[in-house]
Amino acid sequence: MSEDNNIHEEDGMSFLDHLEELRWRIVKAVIGVVLGGIIAAVFIDWIMNVVLLKPATITVPPLELQNIKPFGQFSLYMEVIITCGVILSIPNILYQIWKFIEPALKPSEKKYVSSIVFFSSLCFISGIIFAYFVMLPTSLGFFAQFGSAIIKNIIAVDEYYSFIISVMLTAGIVFELPMISFFLSKIGILKPSFMRKYRKHAIVLILLIAGIVTPSPDVTSQLLLGVPLFLLYEISILICKFSQKKVSPEDIEEG
Repeated sequence: MSEDNNIHEEDGMSFLDHLEELRWRIVKAVIGVVLGGIIAAVFIDWIMNVVLLKPATITVPPLELQNIKPFGQFSLYMEVIITCGVILSIPNILYQIWKFIEPALKPSEKKYVSSIVFFSSLCFISGIIFAYFVMLPTSLGFFAQFGSAIIKNIIAVDEYYSFIISVMLTAGIVFELPMISFFLSKIGILKPSFMRKYRKHAIVLILLIAGIVTPSPDVTSQLLLGVPLFLLYEISILICKFSQKKVSPEDIEEG
């Protein structure tokens, strides 16, 4: 009987054990968000004045922001603290997710956990940086110059914040394309031959996305987004090919 119990323990955790593990992983992820929020609260004035509001001041002409709610600025500061807490704790959140699914991985796959967490975090942060220094100046500059000179552009600060955060988070998620390709290829859904076969379709889709996300009709502005997306697609093909346990003859011929 005891031998059967030992075998059962070695086979894996029970359903309740998984729930308990999930609970503690969520708790640890939340603690990371709280600690990130505390750090953001300490530097909140610098985050607001130097980081978030600066793109509005460097446009030509500068955008004028206003608060139209009684507790608008207080609510805005709280939103910024929470958002920054989540962004700062992204590595910890990804680590907790991977530690939760680690028991289901093969021993040969577990050694990649730290690398996956690192590169996933790097891709996400790179997307945010790209959006802040490339996409936002282009988009806000277009908004500042578009329209009649008689109409004065005065933007609600909460709308401004929602816009820049949505742009940066979207870019962060898009920059996860190489890691998403890695996961899909590991489980056999995505193959390098498929991505190479539909490369032309992907280019058209990338140009379409660049045209939608970039409000300016300027081709240069659209290329600023389209070229990095195309490079991400090519990197995803290489990562997809690398993650394949066995490369098919078809992939070798097309490579």
